[in-house]
Amino acid sequence: MSTAPLVLYGEPFWTSPYVFSCFVALREKRLSFSVELVDLAGGAHRRPPFLDRTLTGKVPALAHGDFWLAESTAIIEYLEEVFPPPAHPAVLPMEPFARARARQVMAWIRSDLAALRSERPTTTMFYERATAPLSPAGEAAAADLLRVAAAIVPATSPHLFGTWSIADADLTFMLHRLLANGHAVPARIAEYAAAQWQRPSVREFVDRRREPHRPHE
Repeated sequence: MSTAPLVLYGEPFWTSPYVFSCFVALREKRLSFSVELVDLAGGAHRRPPFLDRTLTGKVPALAHGDFWLAESTAIIEYLEEVFPPPAHPAVLPMEPFARARARQVMAWIRSDLAALRSERPTTTMFYERATAPLSPAGEAAAADLLRVAAAIVPATSPHLFGTWSIADADLTFMLHRLLANGHAVPARIAEYAAAQWQRPSVREFVDRRREPHRPHE
């Protein structure tokens, strides 16, 4: 099964933080894969065969041979289990406490900070910058993000857990909602995010050619 072809399904504007996470994980594991773009604006994700194969009709989705899987955390866990170290570089920390913390950070980024995600959508990172100030709820979410980042970004290591993990990429992507839009970020956190943003797997996603943006349903 591990030799079956891998296909990552994403969206044509390359703005999804969840597609980003899976794309970076595949690159970091040095896996060969192709990319298929799903027409979200045209509702292709809500129709067969994509809907039937993914169950939830979400991108990213991963096809590994005949097996299909959606939801970014499920995809990353699957890749780590099917393509484990040492044959393939790890994308999650090896030590149990660090791995648990990385999973916590990843889950929190995906489930919290709703006001920040709404008011500083990823389109403001890759298309037009935001012009409206953050609402009180947005300011509170930004403060929460920076509070957590200050607690976990180390002063003596370029990575959260000693060696790079996908949690570094996910946190950095979230921080760039602020950095790209000119918000004040403490120097240590800004330096961490800037260094992570230069990682080759990250740059490959960031520097992709993007179509003119169209909202989708």
